[in-house]
Amino acid sequence: MIISKKDYLKGFGFVVLILAVVRCVFPSVAGSLNTAGDNTVPGDTLPGDSLSLPLHVEDSLQAMSQPPKAQPVASDEDRGRILVPEEKHPIVGVLNYGKAFPDSNDVQYAAAMQYGVTAVKDRVEAEERKTELVYMAASPYYHVDRLRSSIPYLVPRAAVLLNDIGRNFFDSLYVKRIPFHQFVVTSVLRSQDDLENLKKVNHNVSDNSCHLYGTTFDIGYNRYKAVADPDGKKQREVGNDTLKWVLSEVLRDLRQQERCYVKYEVKQGCFHITVR
Repeated sequence: MIISKKDYLKGFGFVVLILAVVRCVFPSVAGSLNTAGDNTVPGDTLPGDSLSLPLHVEDSLQAMSQPPKAQPVASDEDRGRILVPEEKHPIVGVLNYGKAFPDSNDVQYAAAMQYGVTAVKDRVEAEERKTELVYMAASPYYHVDRLRSSIPYLVPRAAVLLNDIGRNFFDSLYVKRIPFHQFVVTSVLRSQDDLENLKKVNHNVSDNSCHLYGTTFDIGYNRYKAVADPDGKKQREVGNDTLKWVLSEVLRDLRQQERCYVKYEVKQGCFHITVR
């Protein structure tokens, strides 16, 4: 006998209705059925059971509910110590200083015109122009030489560059396991009075010096100032050539990032640097 789809659905609905009535009248029947044969899979939930979570979620929640473990506190002896990096980075330097730092005065002068200030008459005027110039001789990353023909002021853009050079130099020394040294800044902003005094002893001094505009500074590459160890330990000596190689890497990277122009000055023994 062929049962039509309509008759099948009527029969199925009638059976479901009967089972529902039986469950309501005799609720113990449903309980006995569940206890008689539990075919549930671990992790399944039954009606009325509390929600069970996967084990990895429960473990995570439990870990979050636990109070954090106390972290070890550094002893007084460890505070202030300079930690040695796990991996020592090699010293590379540059292959040729002249080729790596070829930026002529003309190139740097154009940047000085763009980012610099008008020339100042003397130190008094420089101190009065605080909205344009900042004092730069108070950084822990470098040492400012005794300035005889310039004054310690730069435009903010150049002061940030100089500080970044010093900080990157320290970072490089650290990862290369070289004792900390400060490089020496030998020349900064020249006033008009400084320029006139220089002309008296050096007739080759140019009126178009980038130092007049607060964008330019010189870093010597033959002298460095060792930083004392906080524990008072004697630092191992480091040759100036080694420090020069590290400094050249820092300047090369910043120049490639178009942060500055750099000229390698042989006679003056310095890197002539202008911000850009």
